[in-house]
This record gives sequence, C-alpha cells and structure tokens, in this order.
Amino acid sequence: MSGGEDRAQPEPKRSWLDQLRRGLSRTTNALSDNLAGALTKRKLDDETLDRIEEVLIKADLGVAMAARIRERLATGRHDRGLTQEAVREVVAAEIASVLAPLAQPLALSPGARPRALLVVGVNGTGKTTTAAKMAHQFKRDGRKVMLAAADTFRAAAIDQLKVWGERVGAEVVAKDVGADPAGVAFEAFERARAEGADVLLIDTAGRLQNKADLMAELAKIVRVLKKIDETAPHGVILVLDATTGQNALAQVEIFKEIAGVTGLVITKLDGTARGGILVAIAERFKLPVHAIGIGEGIEDLVALDARAFSQAIAQG
Repeated sequence: MSGGEDRAQPEPKRSWLDQLRRGLSRTTNALSDNLAGALTKRKLDDETLDRIEEVLIKADLGVAMAARIRERLATGRHDRGLTQEAVREVVAAEIASVLAPLAQPLALSPGARPRALLVVGVNGTGKTTTAAKMAHQFKRDGRKVMLAAADTFRAAAIDQLKVWGERVGAEVVAKDVGADPAGVAFEAFERARAEGADVLLIDTAGRLQNKADLMAELAKIVRVLKKIDETAPHGVILVLDATTGQNALAQVEIFKEIAGVTGLVITKLDGTARGGILVAIAERFKLPVHAIGIGEGIEDLVALDARAFSQAIAQG
C-alpha cells in the first residue's frame, strides 16, 4: 500500500439526523431512564400515569403535551401491561401530530419585491448566524439577497454579519455602533428595492434588560419599513436556542408581544439540546417552525422533519 493510503481519513460529516440524535440524546436518555423508573409495575393505574406525566413534563415537553399523552395512554388498550416501548410509540406519535402541521419551510409570499424579513431573538441564540444561513439558502434558490445589520448595539454583531455576507455573497448594509437601527433598516430597504433584491433580511438587537426600549426600537423599525411598503415587514422570524429549556417559552411570549412573530427557527439542536421545548412551544403557540439549526456550518440549517424529530426524542 502507498503511504497516502495509510494516512488517517478525516471523519465523515454526520448526517443532519445523526447530528440531531446526538443533540437530543440528553432528552432521550433522561426520558428513557425516568420512564424505566415510572413503569415499575405492569398495571396501568392512576399512580403510574401520574409518574409518566411527571417524566414527560421534566423532559420539557410541557404540561399540555404531557396531559395529552397521559390521556392517550389511559384510553388505549394495554391488556398485557404497559411497556416502555409502547409508551415511547405513543410519545412519538403525539409529538409528530403536533409538529407536522407546523413544519413549514420559509417561502417567499407573492407580491412586490423585496420581501423584508425581521430576524429577532435574544443575544446568544445564533440570530446573526441564522440570518446569514437563511440568506445562503435563498441565494442557493436563485434569489438576490441583501442583509441589514440593525443590531447596532454590538460591534461583534455588525462585524459578524459582514463576514457572513462575504461568505454567502450577499450585500450587507451596515453603519457604526450606536447608529439608529431604524435608519439602517430604512436605508437597506430602499437600497434593496433600488437594486432589485428579492429578499432583505434584517438582523435586529436582542437586549431584554429593558423590554420597553427594545419594543420601541422594533416598533420604530416597523414604522420606517411601512413608509416604503405598507405591507412590510413580510415576516418576523424568532430565533430560539434549544439549550435554554423553559426560558424559550418566555422569549416567545415577549417577542410575540413586541414584534408580532410569524415563525420560528430553533438553533443548537446539535449540542446538549433540551429538544422537548420545541414540542412545548409548538403545542402552546402553534407558530410555524421554518427550520432547525444542527451545527455551525453554512448548510446546517435544515427543514424540520416532524416524524424524524419525534422519533429522535422518543426513541433515540
């Protein structure tokens, strides 16, 4: 054999499903261990159902989903007792039934161009990176895309978006730190229209220390966009970090109130994700899930496959 054949080959990139399973292993393992403890007897009585319901809540699936699964188990036929596998099948089926209608890849609605999309979320969720990945997907589909760095509070956010813009081949409209975010958005929208862009993705600030300031800032961005196109913005996409667990529910509440969220992107599902939270959010808010993030790479933003996701959580 030649020396070249003896060299160690680089580890092949994991499939998105492998990355998802790896990320959701925290939820899956906890669910498995706790279900084993809950199913200490074969009889499906109220005590056992209570234990199962508690396990599901602890897995971040949410109170409503846990109650739903409990009801399904209680009304099902389990003549030979209840096995862990039977419970997992019910869990997977119920999760899939909630997620399937909400798994909606982001599509550009018909109408005047450009379509202005606000990307919102707290700092640290991967919001800026997600805006760039979305730009890459639109460009891959043959769209002309522009990015606006309207998170003018952080120099890092502006610089990061510029770097991503160069990588994906999308023009970035940016000003110095401290510039008026609405001014950046207005200039970007005018430029996007003048240059015949199909999509304008506007990266916004995510400071929640003072909700009133953030609300005023986003409201001003919306007002100036409407001066150019009264139907703008054409979408408000909330980026959530799957590792934050129950805090994500509060973030949806706040940004729905502040910005009128129209859809979600869930990031960091490749890490030690608390994936059950996506189910709890879907059950409660019924917002479309446009994509999930399963890595740092430019291609690591994928459409949500409800069946694969539900099986990854419930069965590993």
